[in-house]
Amino acid sequence: MSKSTKFEIELNVDGEVIEVSIRSHHLLVDVLRNECGRVCVKEGCESASCGACTVLIDGTPRLSCITLAVDAVGTDICTVESLSAPAGPLHPLQASFIENHAIQCGFCTPGMLLSASALLQAKSNPTADEIKEAICGNICRCTGYVRIIQSIAAAAKAIHRSSP
Repeated sequence: MSKSTKFEIELNVDGEVIEVSIRSHHLLVDVLRNECGRVCVKEGCESASCGACTVLIDGTPRLSCITLAVDAVGTDICTVESLSAPAGPLHPLQASFIENHAIQCGFCTPGMLLSASALLQAKSNPTADEIKEAICGNICRCTGYVRIIQSIAAAAKAIHRSSP
């Protein structure tokens, strides 16, 4: 198959099946932003160094700037838009980031939230070191990490309190 040949694929993005026409070399970040309308997926470094493009693929944080779109066929892709319904309440992580002033420019926030979400799915009461490890691939150039770590720990407590 030639690099210039386009073909149709279906991606499951935030629970919605989206058919897109792509080339075999198209990166997931570009397809999500340009074909699926998910501009919440940020393109930062384009070299897998900053984590701004983090999405969840089958629940695991992945860098969409180094993932081919064709490799995501048949998976569940979650962007930060999947954390809460548009008209619904914020996810506890989102609310905690706001309450604890963990957001400044917001560029890293979607990737941070998704990395933290994956951590909290795996571990209900993570330690500070586990939180640091979970977000180590996400670079924040504005806030530092103290408030981000505090926000994730607070969200873990809030989720734990609301669980039956």
